[in-house]
Amino acid sequence: MIALFIKFILAHIIGDFALQPKKWVDHKELHKHRSKFLYWHILVHLGALILVLQADFSYWLGILIIIVSHYFIDVVKLHLKSSFNARVLFGFDQLAHLAVLAMVVQKYTPYNFSINTMFSTKTLLVITAVLCVTVVSSILMKTIISKWSLEEDTNEESLENAGAYIGMLERIFVFAFIVMDYWEGIGFLLAAKSVFRFGDLSKAKDRKLTEYILIGTLLSFGLAIAFGILYQYVLNLI
Repeated sequence: MIALFIKFILAHIIGDFALQPKKWVDHKELHKHRSKFLYWHILVHLGALILVLQADFSYWLGILIIIVSHYFIDVVKLHLKSSFNARVLFGFDQLAHLAVLAMVVQKYTPYNFSINTMFSTKTLLVITAVLCVTVVSSILMKTIISKWSLEEDTNEESLENAGAYIGMLERIFVFAFIVMDYWEGIGFLLAAKSVFRFGDLSKAKDRKLTEYILIGTLLSFGLAIAFGILYQYVLNLI
């Protein structure tokens, strides 16, 4: 099952990412289903599938299902492009392709899947931990740091919500390092962040920005470490 799924994923990556020039993407978005590159794109996928399956045509029905569904999913995506957020549409597009691949794998190498697996204690614990590390930690930090404001002291422009996303990502990395028992990674991450922040700190006219960033960093890492240790503790109790 896993071997077949990996082959399908590889073919998908080759067709959708490695061998799809930007010129093709732009032409498809402009001309939709009338774009010649849409059909070239489908042919590339067909060739990638035949290649990774080593021309084993016993999978002919699966190949047909993947190719036909890929065409219709792409056509729908192209026509919805102007109406939906591009990032959301891209996500649903990839999920739809992966769902088809999973169904084809199920046809050839059946595997047991129960919806109850999604509601197992361990799965719910992981979901809870990730939400705590990302959303809950962000709210806690915002609440704690709200007593200080640098709006009047900083005039530099920044990407919208960039700080929040960076914080979430760094806490996810810290959490992952703890789960993998790779504490050295936390030190490396902290050092890397310090290097990137050095420019901001060295340009600060006073100590306020330095102290603000230091408090935020320590809170972020501290919460991630706390939730990571708590996750491992609860996991051992299950």
